[in-house]
Amino acid sequence: MTPINVLPHAIAAARRGWSVFPLRTRAKRPVRTFTDWERHATRDENAIRAYWGAHPTHNVAVACGPSGLVVVDLDTPKDGETPPPEWARPGITDGVSVFVTLAKEHADGDTSWLNTFTVTTRRGGLHLYFAAPEHAAYRNTTGKLGWLIDTRAIGGYVVGPGSYVADADGCGSYTVTNPADVAPLPSWLAELLRPTPVPPQRPVSVPLVAHDRRSAYLRSAVTDEIRRVTQSAPRNHNNALYQAAVALGQLVAGGELTEHEVTGWLSEAAAQVGQKPREIPKTIASGLRAGAKRPRRVAA
Repeated sequence: MTPINVLPHAIAAARRGWSVFPLRTRAKRPVRTFTDWERHATRDENAIRAYWGAHPTHNVAVACGPSGLVVVDLDTPKDGETPPPEWARPGITDGVSVFVTLAKEHADGDTSWLNTFTVTTRRGGLHLYFAAPEHAAYRNTTGKLGWLIDTRAIGGYVVGPGSYVADADGCGSYTVTNPADVAPLPSWLAELLRPTPVPPQRPVSVPLVAHDRRSAYLRSAVTDEIRRVTQSAPRNHNNALYQAAVALGQLVAGGELTEHEVTGWLSEAAAQVGQKPREIPKTIASGLRAGAKRPRRVAA
């Protein structure tokens, strides 16, 4: 199937005040020259015309953060996929039915979400576009609202209208099915999506006896890696945790530290910056395994 002419859709998005950037032909990934897509996304019509004039088959993406958007992605199940136990209820068949149930439980009669800019996705799901509240810092979520519901905000993007995607799990176009103005993020939805506050940072205790040069070195090494985690940027927490685990894993493999104490220190640091509890042990274990390949000892 020949992709839809994306250019007018990209222009229409820019005129709504949204920042856009190109995706690969028939795909959802940014083109290689737009790896820093959040910074390069634009609403400049001349730049948009020039780019898609030269690359008419490339898809278009809307960068949610720079566009001030929170987009709710209501997906459809893949073949054989069934609701988890908490959503195994009568009438629950996809992300839309889960979202309708949430609205009934939380919206208190607010139906504004029914009349916002809406795009039907390639597999029959929906993208509901909402204006993010001022001074809010909503980020991407996966399953936080419920089964088959993700959200895209700061740090995320959605495939824009006019695009055509061909993936192993389905092919199709992204089509505007409600061209209404973007509604403000409903208060009930804003509350459900409110980011969990990051607990205040506190010093991580490193009980190493520093009576000689070796112990002093180890204390400094551990403190530096803890600081790498606690001072990492929000989008880099997991990578910082992995790198810290690799560095300290070398010392564990060299017999200078124990895996138990390193895991404890790094787990506490990761919790302070709001890492998801289920991700922390996996990331640390992966880093320790990588570090073990290059054991490191400290001279006495």
